[in-house]
Amino acid sequence: MTHIRLASAADAATLAAFARRLFHETFAADNRPEDMAAYEAATFSAERQAAEIADAAGLVLLATVGDAWAGYAQLGTGEPPAGVARPAVEIRRFYVDRAWHGRGVAAALMAAVRDAALERGARALWLGVWERNPRAIAFYAKCGFADVGAQPFRLGADLQTDRVMTRSP
Repeated sequence: MTHIRLASAADAATLAAFARRLFHETFAADNRPEDMAAYEAATFSAERQAAEIADAAGLVLLATVGDAWAGYAQLGTGEPPAGVARPAVEIRRFYVDRAWHGRGVAAALMAAVRDAALERGARALWLGVWERNPRAIAFYAKCGFADVGAQPFRLGADLQTDRVMTRSP
């Protein structure tokens, strides 16, 4: 059974390694190694994860099955792009370990994300997803997200395009 909990400061180092691994497994085959290395170094340090966990405007949720880490989601607030209702909560990261794909972890984690957005009074959830990630786009569409536009995303020196997707919580 999937258990969802809030990340704590004690989780920062483990989260950094876990998040880096999932990001690398998801995107390394389609990107230059130097761009991956630059992004991973800037994004997945234990210090950065500790800061994101401590950020009162955000929230990091961890999905576990027994003692195994199965996935995580990072939420934040801020000004959403055009086409997204306000107030909104952004899903900044949403990853499930491949070993847990198709086993209900993603659905449980998304339900917890929706609950967190509702608790914050959000009228919308939104996210950016790489236009070359059809599996994730299909998952978000299945969860009720609609494509409302595009935004840039920088991976190292590579300027990429994310699709912006939104739904009401």
